[in-house]
Amino acid sequence: MRPIGKYILIQQIKEALKTESGILLTADDSADIRYKKATVVAPGTDVSVISSEDTIFYDSRAGYTMIIKGEQYTVISERDVVVVV
Repeated sequence: MRPIGKYILIQQIKEALKTESGILLTADDSADIRYKKATVVAPGTDVSVISSEDTIFYDSRAGYTMIIKGEQYTVISERDVVVVV
């Protein structure tokens, strides 16, 4: 699999969301969080700053989710990435 242009193929990282006091957030509460964490599977042909296996935070409203060979992936644009860890 290789995305083209400025697109990035990612896999979302599922995280248990807790407040500082240790309260677990529900799915409705976690939907309010603007940015999600993911691992880069493959950067597009025109992406130079982000590499495979980088951990990123991206805009949760961005991208398209698809199933490829039984695995769930999301395709986002490079401009939707806000932090590379």
